[in-house]
Amino acid sequence: MFSKGQIIFGIIFFIVFSIIIAYTYRKDLKLHKRFYAGSVWILIAFISFILFISAIKFFFK
Repeated sequence: MFSKGQIIFGIIFFIVFSIIIAYTYRKDLKLHKRFYAGSVWILIAFISFILFISAIKFFFK
C-alpha cells in the first residue's frame, strides 16, 4: 500500500511536527493561561451535553 520511503517520511514528519507543536505550546503557555482560563468548563459542559443526548437515545431506543 505505501512504499518504504513514504512510511519513513510519515514517521519523521509526525515526530518533527509533534516537537514543533509542543515547543510552540510551551512558548505560548502564559498567553493560554491568561486568555483561556475558563475554557475547561466549556469542555466539560460540551462533553456532558453529548453524554446526555447519548443517554436519552439509549433509554428511548
